[in-house]
Amino acid sequence: MHQDATKRATIYDVARVAGVSRALVSLVLRGSPKVSAEKKQAVAEAIAALDYRPSNAARWLASGRTGIVGVLLDDLANPWFVELLDGLQSILGEQNMRMILSDPTYLARPGESPVSAFMDLRVDGLVIAGDIPADDTLLRATTQTPAVVAGVRAFQLPSADVVTNDDVAGARMAVEHLISLGHRDITFLTAPTGSAALRASSYRDTMTRHGLQGHIREIQTDLSEHSGFEAMNSLIESGRPPTAVLAANDVLAVGALSAADGHGITVPSQLSLVGYDNTYLAGIRHLSLTSVDPVSRDVGIRAAQRLLERMADPSLPQRTDVLTPELVIRNSTAPAARGRTKSPD
Repeated sequence: MHQDATKRATIYDVARVAGVSRALVSLVLRGSPKVSAEKKQAVAEAIAALDYRPSNAARWLASGRTGIVGVLLDDLANPWFVELLDGLQSILGEQNMRMILSDPTYLARPGESPVSAFMDLRVDGLVIAGDIPADDTLLRATTQTPAVVAGVRAFQLPSADVVTNDDVAGARMAVEHLISLGHRDITFLTAPTGSAALRASSYRDTMTRHGLQGHIREIQTDLSEHSGFEAMNSLIESGRPPTAVLAANDVLAVGALSAADGHGITVPSQLSLVGYDNTYLAGIRHLSLTSVDPVSRDVGIRAAQRLLERMADPSLPQRTDVLTPELVIRNSTAPAARGRTKSPD
């Protein structure tokens, strides 16, 4: 049996080679228990021989489902989402659902909402992961398609569940860890995002609660390694560098570490540094960065579960799950050097 290499195999070709009906092939593809093991084997062998790929369009026409979940990420350049995707896949994969990724920077066409491609594909569900601008198209999409917001709670979308880590608790853990080491002059590298705003607010509240409001300093960044580098440079060149820095994410912290190294400032003996997200960067032995773990894999698992529940029953009330983060202490934090803990004049 030879299949024309230029012609894509169809379900009818599979049925012919397997010696069964098209309807029986369809039952096998849907995982029906009504098909005998012998027939399943014959269909499987025909699929392999023909390199058959089921048509998503045909599947949608037959069942009303595409088996696709669209995952809209806020920044593919930031490794924070890796654990989140792993958690999502661990649940969605069990349901034979496929994830397709997009982000506003790299994958959306100019002038088009990043969610538009997902709506064209008629995805069965949406995961909005991170700080995504809630434009009219996205708002409309979440009223038409089951959706969950994962990893952020700074905005609400109609009918979408929210699953995230507790940013307020995470930042508080980090600041209190630094204070417990004797640090007073603690600076926060922030950014104009909802998550960073929550972490910044918690930083200010924690500093104030410990009587350190006179030491509060926030430096705006765009969450990139370069902006972390520039922010740390500006602090060092100000003439009053802090003894500790909390960064809104690990990427910023890596930039700050590079700037400190460039000025001959040793981490952690002269500068303690804490990141947020506990990405693979934090665990690199050369960096060994203390970081807040937002339990992203657990967030992904819970988000996938909530999405499947909403797909089964779109009338469910909107739900919010806030998971408790953890502080992972590594080698980038140490007790403050003597003489560096006094209040500013």
